[in-house]
Order: sequence, then C-alpha cells, then structure tokens
Amino acid sequence: MLTFEQKLAILDSYPQLERKNVSLGRVNYHYEESQHDKKTVAYHLHPNGNGYVFAGLLRGYEADDKGFVNIRDYSESELRSLLDASITSLSIYIPDAPVASKRKKKAAAAADSLWTNDEGHTLTLKLEDDLWYVYADLNLEMAFETLEEAKEYLAEEGFTAQG
Repeated sequence: MLTFEQKLAILDSYPQLERKNVSLGRVNYHYEESQHDKKTVAYHLHPNGNGYVFAGLLRGYEADDKGFVNIRDYSESELRSLLDASITSLSIYIPDAPVASKRKKKAAAAADSLWTNDEGHTLTLKLEDDLWYVYADLNLEMAFETLEEAKEYLAEEGFTAQG
C-alpha cells in the first residue's frame, strides 16, 4: 500500500490536475478541462491511506454509485493506470454520459438553501463538486457526501430549511 505522501506525489506529478485541500486533512484533485460536469478525479485522499479515483466512465473497475474506486491498496502502477484512464475519459465528451446527467439532476434537485435555528443563526447548504457543504457565512462548517446526510445534520443541530 502506498502512503498518503506517495499518493500525493503521484497525483502532484499530473500537471493537468489541480490540488484542493478539504476538511479533516483530506485532499481532492480536480481536472478543470473535463468535458463533463464531473471534475473531481481524486476524492478524499486521507492521511490514513484511504482515497478514491473517479472511474464512472470506465469499464473494468468496481466503482461505487458515484463512480469512484477505492485506491487504498493500489500500487503505483495501478494508480497511474487508473488516473490516466480517468483523465482520458473526462477529456472526451460523451453525450448523455451517466455521470453528467446524474450531476445535473442533483443540482436541479437542490440549489443553495438557507437554514435557520431558533437563535437566528443562518447556515447555507451548497452542492459543490459532488459534495454538500454547510457554510456559516464564508466559513465551512461541515461537508457531506449526500444531501440526506447534510439535512440530517442540520435537523439534529436545530436548523430548518427556509423557503
């Protein structure tokens, strides 16, 4: 198994990928030249060795429902092969590709929404790069993989949706 630092070094060697540090020490890599709505190539690389690479447009990989493959136990050659294939798949426009239409449906389902509590505090729920982010003003409060998780968190914290 590659270490977190080794995985970062491999991903950093791809000049077409943009590194984005996210919460809890995790790191994402985006491919801004993607011909699809999907731009995240590497998702939630974590210091514990876990992480995911997008394979939603590829055959032969066991991906989750969002199209990501767990790379925890990948060797360098396996990781590079998957990264090359992922970037190539995102470089070519494929009309009605499943990931593109799924993303549009998600975005249409819930744009930015405001949530308030009894004390008058307001939080904003936003969909960005396939994650649901909760913001207090400009500060990131929490991030969630699904809308359901985000709503559950907000409800548990005493917030209700406005409008």
